[in-house]
Amino acid sequence: MLLLGLLTAWLSGRMQVSGDLRKFMPDARTPAQKLLLDELGEGPGARLLLLALSGAAPEQLAGQSRQLQQALAEDPQFELVANGGQAGLEAFPERLLPYRYLIDALPADAFSADRLGEELQARLQDLGSPAGALVEPLLPSDPTLQVLRVAEALQPANAPQRIDEVWFDRSGRQALLLVQTRAAGFDPGAQQQAVDTITAAFAGIAGDSGSRLEMSGPGAFSVKIGNRTAREAGTIGTIDTLGMILLLWIAYRSWKMPILGFLPLASAGLAGLSAVALAFDGVHGITIAFGFTLIGVVQDYPIHFFSHQRPGRSPWDNVRALWPTLGTGVVATCIAYLTFLFSGVDGLKQLSVFTITALATAALATRYLLPALVDPATRDFADSAALARLWRHTRRLPRPRRSLALLAVAALGVLVWAPGPFWQNDLGKLTPVDPADLQRDAQLRGELGAPDVRYVITVRGADAQAALAASEGLRPVLQQLVADGALDRYDMAARYLPSAALQRQRQQLLPDEATLRGALATAVAGTPFRDDAFEPFIADVQRARSAPALQPQDLHGTPLATAVDGLLLQGQGHATALVSLSGLHDVAAVATSARLHGAELLDLKHASESLVAEYRGRVLMALAVAVLLLSATVWAALRSPRRALRVLLPMLLTTLVVLALLRASGVELNLFHLIGLILAAGLGLDYGLFFEHAGDSHADQLRTLHGLLVCSAMTLLVFSLLGLSSIPVLRAIGSTVALGVVCNFVLALLVSRHPWQEAADAAA
Repeated sequence: MLLLGLLTAWLSGRMQVSGDLRKFMPDARTPAQKLLLDELGEGPGARLLLLALSGAAPEQLAGQSRQLQQALAEDPQFELVANGGQAGLEAFPERLLPYRYLIDALPADAFSADRLGEELQARLQDLGSPAGALVEPLLPSDPTLQVLRVAEALQPANAPQRIDEVWFDRSGRQALLLVQTRAAGFDPGAQQQAVDTITAAFAGIAGDSGSRLEMSGPGAFSVKIGNRTAREAGTIGTIDTLGMILLLWIAYRSWKMPILGFLPLASAGLAGLSAVALAFDGVHGITIAFGFTLIGVVQDYPIHFFSHQRPGRSPWDNVRALWPTLGTGVVATCIAYLTFLFSGVDGLKQLSVFTITALATAALATRYLLPALVDPATRDFADSAALARLWRHTRRLPRPRRSLALLAVAALGVLVWAPGPFWQNDLGKLTPVDPADLQRDAQLRGELGAPDVRYVITVRGADAQAALAASEGLRPVLQQLVADGALDRYDMAARYLPSAALQRQRQQLLPDEATLRGALATAVAGTPFRDDAFEPFIADVQRARSAPALQPQDLHGTPLATAVDGLLLQGQGHATALVSLSGLHDVAAVATSARLHGAELLDLKHASESLVAEYRGRVLMALAVAVLLLSATVWAALRSPRRALRVLLPMLLTTLVVLALLRASGVELNLFHLIGLILAAGLGLDYGLFFEHAGDSHADQLRTLHGLLVCSAMTLLVFSLLGLSSIPVLRAIGSTVALGVVCNFVLALLVSRHPWQEAADAAA
């Protein structure tokens, strides 16, 4: 126990849990898959939180929106907090304001004396209007109000309406904010902290006003799912623990047995995590979840040992007699899991290391640790009258032969002819997010003018500038598609940040200082403005004329950063400019136009489905090789084809039957069902080996029956509760393993028990 405590302390200081889903995905083979994996990682889309304030008067909500924006903007957890109050370039840093003359195209006569004169006359009228308070501070540096024109041009085509200078939904009853966290979307701890910070800040601002806060987006979903999973896992875990303790106490009538029974599992889990922590940079959360599921079979190891204990026999002699059977199962399973090491997927490699280390550790703990800790046996389960009656009834059952072939044929028939798709490739149907939350998220995204999340046009370049320049060449084509009705709107990074080449072209159109002064003097002459009133304007134009081209990194911390970062992906030695689409009516026309101009229309839904299919293919290939290796190992250990067949047949038939039952129920299979089938196969191998191990000895047959009854009851309890979960992942694994336990036990009892002595007993 001291060693386990020290190992736990070491792990807590060293182990870093990762949530990066890319580690459990195969390498991207298509541009769409690569883009999808980038977004799953640190893409801006994965870091967005959508906020909606409601429940109070609009003017009160607007004030709360401004306060919340100010509070969050000062927090280093958040990269950007937008609520519509930063709509103009006046909210940008002073150093970027001269670039207003390079971001948007200017008329050819923008700085002519006539045009400047018209602008100054318009400003005189503005100063006498209600807008005078807004115009007056801008006038010395921007008499043409270029800053406002650019701000208007850069507004999203479908931006939310503004009430009291902040975003509101169409009904005017909800104030909207957009928050981008610095932490990646797959970092659940950081996302939880961000959500807690927002909640606490709003609670302090709202007071007793009655207003409410809603949060949506990947980070909010991950927090909600994590909390929900923790609650369900806590409830299920508590019931499981109490049930298993009670079951072990009833089975062995000893308070020590429940404690000793958990010792191999605890040792296995800690050893597996330690091995992964040493071999990899971090331990993936999925490795922990799936790993502890797959090593569920190790809880059977001490039970076999306990059930074969009897008075007059040393625990060391007992475990020594069981070791060949137990060792065969462990070695065969470990060899099978070795195939995951060659899958080419980092997550599966972690899973392989964890599972092999854990299984070996649990077996060694059972072999060399438990015998020193158990008390001398006071009863022999072979003396149980109830077990003897049950075994007699079992022996009267006919040994299935042709019926097994019929069962296999029937199961195959169901698999072939069951209606509906065999595999579930749609990740959306696997999400544990409540459908109402998804619908609300879609509604908020619609209010904020979010584009279509399925289709996107990509333009690639050697670097960011090349990608921006190439995307600028698409603008006339996209404008024509909008005019033709194939598309409603589009957006691209080049709209907010022109390429350096285009910025230099616009710089060439800016007048030198002498020319500008002359034109401005002519324009001012007919107005009441002083001759020197617009010196800041002349300075800004000259700074823009000689400034270095604006780069993506220069936008950091500005309202434009989110738009550019989300639409311009920069990698090592390459960059990709994205064109987001809204209202896509003619996919074929858009795809053709993009292809003809060196771009590509990507279908991210198809990319996600192809990734899932490819990953499943890797797993199935590894499993096929694993079955062959496992069968060869059992055959070599038992040294008899007939004995090996009796052990393996229940496991193989159970896999077919469980698949058939799931498909007959209309279930589309996914990766989590495969994980459940792997564990069920491990349990089936364990049941088959120990029924075969009992051999001709009636006493050993009863002890084996007792052990397997306890094993199967414990496993059925655990996974039946998981099967009742509201979370799809837990439900898929739980239902699959629960069905596998029942089928494996029944088939192993009918097929794997030793036939020869039974025939002699029947004759006697």
